[in-house]
Amino acid sequence: MMSATPDLPDIQLERLLRLLAAATFVIFFQAFMVAPILPQLGAAFGTSPERVGLIVPAYLVPYGVATLVYGLLADRLGIWRIMAASLTAFAVLSVLTTTAGSVEQLAFWRVLTGLGASGVVPLALVLVARLFPYERRGRPLGWLFGAMAGGMAFGSTFGALLEPYLGWRGLFLAVGAAGAAILFVLIPARGIIPGATSNAASLGMLVRGYRDLLASSRGRRTYATVLLNSMFHSGVFTWLGLYFERRYGLGPMGVGLALLGYGIPGLLLGPFIGRMADRQGRGRLLPLGLLLGSLAAAALILDAPLLPAALAVTVLSLGYDMTQPLLAGIVTAFGGKRPGQAMGLNVCLLFVGFGVGSLLFGWALRYDFGIALALFAAAELALAITAIRLFRAETRPATEARG
Repeated sequence: MMSATPDLPDIQLERLLRLLAAATFVIFFQAFMVAPILPQLGAAFGTSPERVGLIVPAYLVPYGVATLVYGLLADRLGIWRIMAASLTAFAVLSVLTTTAGSVEQLAFWRVLTGLGASGVVPLALVLVARLFPYERRGRPLGWLFGAMAGGMAFGSTFGALLEPYLGWRGLFLAVGAAGAAILFVLIPARGIIPGATSNAASLGMLVRGYRDLLASSRGRRTYATVLLNSMFHSGVFTWLGLYFERRYGLGPMGVGLALLGYGIPGLLLGPFIGRMADRQGRGRLLPLGLLLGSLAAAALILDAPLLPAALAVTVLSLGYDMTQPLLAGIVTAFGGKRPGQAMGLNVCLLFVGFGVGSLLFGWALRYDFGIALALFAAAELALAITAIRLFRAETRPATEARG
């Protein structure tokens, strides 16, 4: 197991953690700010919301695949070099996205941005693994995953609220500028970011590294749950803007406010949930988080007033915050000498799941929102029941579960 770097003052670690959380927030803000304005983008480009919705997986799937490369490069070239290059690419490509004149061009820039920006979040998670011992990782992981949830929520909310005033191009210019600003502030902290962890390896060694990560049942069940859970959450969340527009007749501002609750649990309770996981064990909270997600999706099927539906969105967020950060904590424990490779695979599956989930839910929409929600809720419920058995060995704090 990796241990914390002993000679770094807590104040430096906390400052670095908050900067990493800020970078994570902005990247997720950009990833999900288009979700609530899919109808407006469809009108702007003369196509349906379902078709323009393809720009969501156009960003997420390449993002996920590219994390495999960035994790390996970080192990060999050092975390700072790769993280700085990736954050630069995020800022530049976000600005270039404003040149798109069609859905196809917009999707093209989203693909490039996904490929370029995908080195920041996985390497932030690797830094947590390098700088904090397993029994103390819950809180910093809670910060990062809370920033993810907050970025998703505020991206959706302010994407909807600001689009009538800034336009979609103005939104991309703003996030590009924010990414550049964070990079500038992060530069003084580069001295405390660890360097390379290994020399260049052959392709065979890389393949063996992934094989070793998946050799144990602990690795397989953790990565599989990351993939399936991310498919569920992104599938439901991506289309909530269209859901509130069609079900309740809300405009962009109303949709944004209805989705605001998605980030509240992560922002307020992320570190607290992390501490609970450190003390009680991840295996006790994971099934509960999966169950909450399933119940929230099922509640959206009901013909309920607007307020209960908005509260269901908040419960959906709580389900995410009680699952993915805990799964990441388990990954940091069995990553061994290749933390970048282990976390790269984790984030790869997370984002590929995000992209595939949004595609599958969009496909199910050809039938009805109720059917799509019922299918996803049933799948998440089955995963929750299965997780009770699969993760029972993760019930003790800091356990090194065998499998």
